[in-house]
Amino acid sequence: MPIPPDVDLLIEARWLLPMSEGLPTLEDHAIAIQGGKLLGPWPIAEARRQVAPREVLRLRHHALLPGLINAHNHAGMSLMRGYADDLPLMTWLNEHIWPAEGSLVDADFVAAGTRLACAEMLCSGTTTFADMYLAPEAVAEVADEMRMRVQLCTPLIDFPTSWAADFAEGLERTQALIERYAEHPRVHLALGPHAPYTVGDASLARLAEARERWGLPIQMHVHETRDEIDQALARDGRRPLRRLFEAGLLGPHFQAVHMTQVDDDDLALLAETDTRVIHCPQSNLKLASGFCPVARLQSAGITVGLGTDGAASNNDLDLFDELKSAALLAKGVSGDAAALPAMAALAMATRDGARALGLDDHLGQLREGFAADLVAVDLEHLNTLPVHHPASAVVYAMHSHQVSHVWVAGRPRLVEGKFIDIEPDTIRAATEHYRRRLASLPAQGES
Repeated sequence: MPIPPDVDLLIEARWLLPMSEGLPTLEDHAIAIQGGKLLGPWPIAEARRQVAPREVLRLRHHALLPGLINAHNHAGMSLMRGYADDLPLMTWLNEHIWPAEGSLVDADFVAAGTRLACAEMLCSGTTTFADMYLAPEAVAEVADEMRMRVQLCTPLIDFPTSWAADFAEGLERTQALIERYAEHPRVHLALGPHAPYTVGDASLARLAEARERWGLPIQMHVHETRDEIDQALARDGRRPLRRLFEAGLLGPHFQAVHMTQVDDDDLALLAETDTRVIHCPQSNLKLASGFCPVARLQSAGITVGLGTDGAASNNDLDLFDELKSAALLAKGVSGDAAALPAMAALAMATRDGARALGLDDHLGQLREGFAADLVAVDLEHLNTLPVHHPASAVVYAMHSHQVSHVWVAGRPRLVEGKFIDIEPDTIRAATEHYRRRLASLPAQGES
């Protein structure tokens, strides 16, 4: 009889939500971690025969699921949480956010904001995030320090920023980051052009060439507001998505963030090219930008991931809260109470999020050989009892403080609700320093 292999940890849980094909719910199952990868899952009794664990963790009242994937964020902007609230998008950007960034945002600011964001995401179950912000070098360093995974979308825009003088220099600096992180297991590079209205045709051509040369994904804000569409139509008679298609940019590598304005032609382009969509419901609601038609997109076979956007326009990075909003909003927008059921909403933040980012070969599911990125949630709290269906409890009733354990690549980041190797008081002190600096800026206006 073969000797069971040694494993680092065996986790026995009341429920497993592996997010694998068919989206099953497994009761009284276990999964093992060995060398940062997963083995299993199996029924608990079988697991005890299959492996010889160095440690066993028994989670009697918990659901275990893949680490959540926040597919769109501006982590450094966490320091601007609440800075300019209750404003429409372009007023918020032009009169508040961009002036503040021009005055204050540097690599140290971005590092402090990203550290705050990573801590918030970890304690609410997120293990991977896609980030599009200034000073991406600082974002990569902090994500590595915090042991998170990141898709680093380098900021590409036609006007000068603190990172690059123009689009072309942004591409040059992107190449340096590609070389630096080519072999890193948790830092993945992507191209992050801001939006069609800040990127001209010449830059789109450069973007297409860079995509062809480096084979990187592209993430871009697209069709975020009705005004964006109207201005594009007035300029050259084309909707922005059509312009991106004609530039040769759409495809499974392209991540269109927001997409609150979708007509029949847009839907056909997305489906034809297998372009991925990233839905940010709470930010879109708060900025009154519109509603992404998630149920319609999914019915057309379009992959939809989930993002929080930055804390400056959300105002939190709690992806469990975001997926509840996504599920409820899909029902309200479609007029169909069966639209985006609980398990499908959860898939947007796990399996489908990984597919949207092109990372679904090793993330987003609890299955053999995948990365050991896991989250355990305690469903014994009064607000989630009784548990008739664990996915329903997680999506509609759970609060993120019920996240008890988080692992990234098999390494614990949260145990019994407590951080491992993270000092919250140090993060608080840096946050207060920048709060005072932001409060002193003349650009801050009354909202």
